[in-house]
Amino acid sequence: MHHVRFLERLLDKTRSRKTRDGIRIYEQADFAGMHVAGALAARILDDVAQHVFPGQTTEAIDRLITHMVEEAGATSATIGYKGYQHASCISVNHVVCHGIPGPKVLKDGDILNIDVTVIVDGWYGDTSRMYVAGKLPRKAERLIQVTHDALMLGIEAVKPGNTFGDIGHAIQTYVEAHRMSVVRDFCGHGLGQVFHAPPNVLHYGRPGTGAVLEEGMFFTIEPMVNLGRPETKTLADDWTAVTRDKSLSAQFEHSVGVTSDGVDIFTLSPAGLFHPTYQS
Repeated sequence: MHHVRFLERLLDKTRSRKTRDGIRIYEQADFAGMHVAGALAARILDDVAQHVFPGQTTEAIDRLITHMVEEAGATSATIGYKGYQHASCISVNHVVCHGIPGPKVLKDGDILNIDVTVIVDGWYGDTSRMYVAGKLPRKAERLIQVTHDALMLGIEAVKPGNTFGDIGHAIQTYVEAHRMSVVRDFCGHGLGQVFHAPPNVLHYGRPGTGAVLEEGMFFTIEPMVNLGRPETKTLADDWTAVTRDKSLSAQFEHSVGVTSDGVDIFTLSPAGLFHPTYQS
């Protein structure tokens, strides 16, 4: 009996190990919980795609998402978070992130990011992607493509021994080579059995800097890219962040885990709808 308790205590210690930077190291078994939560968040974003069209309101989209979360028997991580009252953030055109769903009617050519976080059995699934209402304008299409590809290049840099600076550098150099800018006021974050935890995952940086990646780290990568300058400002509602120069902004987000030899993406789209040009 004593021996069993000792083993349980030992297991507890290993389950809650943190690096000296305060980053939690999860166990192999924890990857399964993250996959379930991530897949649900991704499926909700798949299912909402058909409801994005000119004439639709962002609050109607959010109501659908709220219903989908409830139907799945999951919990929205954002409802009640620091007073926020919606199951999604919906950021249209020059809104960078944290757009609050409301009576705003989508127009033809509007681009929007929809960000959803669900809790399933204590695990957090956090993902966002871009959508277009109607026909996608050419310059918005370029912005969306570069942002998507920058995220995927950031994810390619995830493996044990690399650093968080390597991730940021991969994103920043790609974006700036296309004469666009990376938002610096917001970043990715650790997650798992909490919504936000160390580390801050910057989408810019120098190779070889920052904490070293280890197997068992869980975090989001979620670059925001502006067609104009990188500066943002937060509106009077204390949530909505917009580009200062009113230029278009785009964002994609995946939740990932570091494996023994690379990366595991928890929020892949089950229907292959992560990129909005699937319609064309």
